[in-house]
Order: sequence, then C-alpha cells, then structure tokens
Amino acid sequence: MPLYALGSNGMGQLGVGHEEDLNAPQLVRIDGLKNPIQIAAGGNHTLILQENGVVHTVGDVSHGRCADNQCAGKSDFAKLISMVAATWTASTYVSAEGSGAGVPQVQEAVYGCGQGMKGELGLGIALTSWTSPKLLEYELQNFPPRGTKVVDISSSMGHTVVVLDNGTVYGWGQGRKGQLGQPEDAAWSPRKIEGIPFPVKRVACGKEFTYLVGDSAQGHHMILGADKWSVKTNAPEKVPDYVDIGAAWGSIYVLLHTGRLLSWGRNDHKQLAPDGLPSLDMIAVGSEHVLAKTSRGKVIAWGWGEHGNCGVPINANGDVASWNHIPVQGKVKLLGAGCATSFIYTE
Repeated sequence: MPLYALGSNGMGQLGVGHEEDLNAPQLVRIDGLKNPIQIAAGGNHTLILQENGVVHTVGDVSHGRCADNQCAGKSDFAKLISMVAATWTASTYVSAEGSGAGVPQVQEAVYGCGQGMKGELGLGIALTSWTSPKLLEYELQNFPPRGTKVVDISSSMGHTVVVLDNGTVYGWGQGRKGQLGQPEDAAWSPRKIEGIPFPVKRVACGKEFTYLVGDSAQGHHMILGADKWSVKTNAPEKVPDYVDIGAAWGSIYVLLHTGRLLSWGRNDHKQLAPDGLPSLDMIAVGSEHVLAKTSRGKVIAWGWGEHGNCGVPINANGDVASWNHIPVQGKVKLLGAGCATSFIYTE
C-alpha cells in the first residue's frame, strides 16, 4: 500500500530520501508508515497522519514546526491525534477524545508548535515559537470549549480555522484582511468568528480568505477576507449538493455529487478547472495546483507545476495546458497537495 510523492523537495518535504524536485511519482520512504488518512503540508514541511493516530513529519524541522519529530516518536502524544493542519511555519494537531497511551482524556484538545510572528501558533499573545506540542486555550480553558468537538480544520500560509460540531467557527493567526472576521487583526489564540448566518460544516483557507460552507442540502456558503482574484464577487449564490471543498492561495474549488468541479478565483497559471474536465470523485488542492481522481480511477493534475508537482508536460511559465495524467499503481485511496507538492496513496 504505497504512498507516492512528486513536486517541490528542497527541504526533503516529500519524504523520498533525497532533496531533489520530482516531476514523476516516487515512493515515500518513512519507517513505519502505514494507512495514512490525512496529509497536511506547510511551506517546507509535511505532516502525514495514520489511521492509528501516529503522525509522521518530514521536511524542514527548524523552529519546532515538526515538533522535534515528537509526533512520530513520542507515543503518549502521537496516539492522540485525529486531525492535522499546517501553516507556512507552524503545525496544529487535534487530539482524539478519550484516547492516548495511558493518558486519561475526556475532552478533545488542540496543540500547536512551530513558529509564527502573527499568532499562527494560537498559543497566546507574543508567543512566536514553540518546539513541542502545546495546548491551545480559550477563555482560560483548553480549546475547544468543553462539550464540543472539532469536525473540520484548515490552514493556509498564515492562519488556521476550525469548525466545531455545533456549527461555530474559531480561528487564529493572521487576520489583517478580515479572514478571521472582526476585528481585522491578528488573533494570537483561538477567537470565535461571529456573524455567520448558518451552521458551518466545512472550512477551507486561502492565503487571505476563509471559505465556509454549511449543510450540503442547502449549499449556504460565505467567504471572509480579501476579494483579491475576485474570490468573493465571482462566487455562485449557493453550492448545494457538494461533497468536498478546497482552497488554493487565491482560488476556491467545490466538488459536487455529480462529479462536476466548480472553481473561481485566480487563474493566471491555469489553476481553475480546465474545460472538458472528466467527472471527479476526489480532489486535493495545493497552493496553486489541484490533484484529482477521476471517476474512472485515474489521477490528474493541473495548475502551476513549475516544481514538477503536476507532472509533465508544462509550458515555459510552468503551467499545465489542460491537465496531466499522473501514473501510479493500484487503487487510489487518498490524495494530498501542498506548496507545490503532491501525494498519492494507493492500495
């Protein structure tokens, strides 16, 4: 059951055993890696969450962004993890309720580590670096608030947003563009985002915006933050019958039950869904590219592929003309995409 990777690899963030960029899939080589269920990528580091709660970290370990590799080696922490996310230089881990290696836990908890000059860690005012996973707090209590659970999490370059099971939303990190609601300023610890007119189910963070969607049946959605690349003005009124969402730095993607992919926003490197795209049933959205599985089981990629993250061919600008087929062996089970990185897990 191999995990393949391609793309930018200058700090070893692909986990393939060297630091050369790749334009074709190569096997990830991490001791003990088995059954990944989520992949989160920062600027030059990658978090790979396994089904058993263990997190493997590869790439740039400076400033504790990979928690001094504790996630892969410290079982009393590693076995707690149920979700992961990564900003450019920081990492966030959501623990699973009631789990742990001999550690009693009756409530979910969220941990942060790494570096962030504008609240990206979520650990409190002016705390800009922490090298081991540290609990986030909200109103002097562990986050999330007692009696709630995290159901979704997303990070982009400088901010992180979580959705709780009661439909409320909290965020931390850079907020100058309004991506964390009001006030338009950095949030150094989790801050509730007010004024959302529907219970939220999913979140996807762009570089300077936050995309929120409600129940799939109604398709209510909302975009907080900057309207750069017209991510707000070009949005459809509703997105009913969605099955997944994603956000690049400057664009938004909504996969529908029909297999159609809606997209709007930045397109100067052909990031948006190309004409004639086949029916899809899985997507992963990176900083400026998209990785997808077609309904026939093929993996394709498009967008800005200058580091090989979209395979070949690409034009002189590093763009894919329409989409490229990414050849891998086996049935595709999971896709991941980061800052010019692509990951494909098969069985």
